[in-house]
Amino acid sequence: MLRATQAPVTALYCRLSRDDELQGESNSISNQKRILEAFAKDKGLLNCKFFVDDGWSGANFDRPSFTEMMEGVENGEIKTVVTKDLSRLGRNYLQVGMYTEMVFPRKGVRYIAINDGVDSAQGDSELSALKNLFNEWMVRDTSKKIKAVFKSKGMSGKPLTSYPPYGYVKGSDGMFAIDEETAPVVRQIYALCLAGNGPGKIARTLTEQNIPTPGTIEYQRTGNTRRYYPDYPCRWSATTVGHILERQEYIGNTVNFKTEKVSYKVKASVQNPEDKQMVFENTHEPIIDKTTWERVQELRKQRKRPNRYGEVGLFSGLVFCADCGSLMYQQRYDTPTRKQDCYICGSYKKRTADCTSHFIRTDLLTEGVTANLRAITGYAAKHQAQFAKLLMAQTEDGGKKKNAARRRELDSAEKRITELKGIFKRLYEDSVSGRITDERFAELSADYEQEQAALKERIARLQAELVKAQEASANVEKFMNVVRKYTSFEELTPTLLREFVEKIVVHEAVALDGKRRGKQRTQEIEIYYSFVGKVDLPEK
Repeated sequence: MLRATQAPVTALYCRLSRDDELQGESNSISNQKRILEAFAKDKGLLNCKFFVDDGWSGANFDRPSFTEMMEGVENGEIKTVVTKDLSRLGRNYLQVGMYTEMVFPRKGVRYIAINDGVDSAQGDSELSALKNLFNEWMVRDTSKKIKAVFKSKGMSGKPLTSYPPYGYVKGSDGMFAIDEETAPVVRQIYALCLAGNGPGKIARTLTEQNIPTPGTIEYQRTGNTRRYYPDYPCRWSATTVGHILERQEYIGNTVNFKTEKVSYKVKASVQNPEDKQMVFENTHEPIIDKTTWERVQELRKQRKRPNRYGEVGLFSGLVFCADCGSLMYQQRYDTPTRKQDCYICGSYKKRTADCTSHFIRTDLLTEGVTANLRAITGYAAKHQAQFAKLLMAQTEDGGKKKNAARRRELDSAEKRITELKGIFKRLYEDSVSGRITDERFAELSADYEQEQAALKERIARLQAELVKAQEASANVEKFMNVVRKYTSFEELTPTLLREFVEKIVVHEAVALDGKRRGKQRTQEIEIYYSFVGKVDLPEK
């Protein structure tokens, strides 16, 4: 804020952007000061004060010194503003015009642009509007050139971001390299998520361990304070953890064009939709393997809230009612006469739908899932090749025989399409030469067109089925990678469970004596494994 003086202030305003620096010394701050000082002395302008914005674009009018100067204009302390030329005031012709033609005249301020011959005390300059347009055109042209360079670099697969993701540093080649200090924290975050912990719980765990946040690490290394909170250097947030859990960079991919500026006049960036982003795979060493990352993405879709005892249940977010599809909730009875941990239907518990409890004890559910999982990992360890074939055969689109038949049918359909093109050509030639009548041509061509349309539809269906079959094959391999990690295990841990199981469907229990309640009951549970769904082992 300017302080009151006896004589009105003459503001000598200088501005230099990074693009202006490329044009040489003529636009430098020191050269501008020299020109303005000499001009003020020559014209007898008194009580001069410099206002300098070094490194600020002319398209941005939120410059600190410019803002300070305009405060002086508004409160009447400044009565003359001098710049080297119109472009120093700004490069947006609408805003520059607003200041020179509305704000300055309204406040009785004389404006002078030395090199452009503008002096409001001598009347309006007919060329100032054109010069303002030219100055803005230069900003627009520069913006286009910068965007072209930016796009070229981004399309080459090199990271565009100036700040590598937490867990990485920028290598000498501009690519991401693993940071040995912070990469173990990233692995810990993913391991905690696999164990059934949500971002909030993970953030609290890291905070309790006094692990510096990404913003603190950045400040310690670069001095940048954009995400640094000195009072809370180790306080993690759920948002930060969630962001780390969804970034593809941790599996070795580079993702460019995540954001864009809607206009060179607007500095704020907006998030790009996924179809506008570019993903380059295997550009650097991964911190997290792809199977783990994909499993974490699936788990993130499921809600895993702590129960009233502050715990996340072993099966939290994984168990569903077979009849109404509702998520089943953990229930604990702890009374002098009854101690029991179980899961019951969420709709039944909240009375939101007409459903039964589907009550199942946690210990029995654990026992059943553990037994099934041991059977699968045991069979896979002994008969790995047979197990992979079994999974392929059980998938809806799997099986080598099915796929071979689809390919033969596809080849036959494509061959017939080629034949029909030749037939159409001969029919047309016969029609032109008069060897067949127009009526006969129309009749035959209609039949062949109908056959061609049916063939195209069949080809599209077969191609889609083959793509699904390829995906099924890839999913089988992903599941086999998980199986190879756990060919044997001692107990069912949250991490192991969530790596293997996608969901568990619980049916209502049925008493063996036909009654709804009985001492002997049977209860069916269906286990859907990650990537492959239900798995039925051979009975032997």
